Formats: sequence, structure tokens, C-alpha cells
Amino acid sequence: MKKDNLYSEFEKAVAFINNYTDPIPPDLLLKLYAYYKIANKNYNNPGSKTPLINAFKANALIQAKNLQPEEAMEMYIGLVKKEFGRSSF
Repeated sequence: MKKDNLYSEFEKAVAFINNYTDPIPPDLLLKLYAYYKIANKNYNNPGSKTPLINAFKANALIQAKNLQPEEAMEMYIGLVKKEFGRSSF
């Protein structure tokens, strides 16, 4: 996928998730969280006030730590398409 198209598709996938109103399973949210953070080169520690939530978020980031930002974008897009039955945005 070309870089410009990748960024556009990523932004559309993020907007889709941000506007999604039904509950999303926690394991899926954690994967999306990790891919989003890596895609945006945001390597700050999780900022939840709940230590358990921080632990789950940190674990999700550790599992995805070897991804490059573009790979994380592709993973995010692919996961949204797979889990929400989208062929495109």
C-alpha cells in the first residue's frame, strides 16, 4: 500500500472506531490501542488512573513492540476490516 493511501486508510479506520457506538471487546481494544500508539510514535507510558488498566495496556504495547509505525497502521486497518466486516472505509 502506498504511504499516502496508508495514512488515509489509517485515519479513516481510526475515525470509524472513534465513532463506533456498540461495545468493543477489551482484547480488541487493547490491540487497537497498541497499534495506534505505535503508528503515532507515542511511546509514553499508559496514563490510566487504574494500575490494572495500565498493566493491560503496557502488556499490549510489549506484544506489539517490534512493529514499525507503518506496520502498526496496516495491522490496525486489517484488524478493523476483519472484526467489523469492512472491506474499505
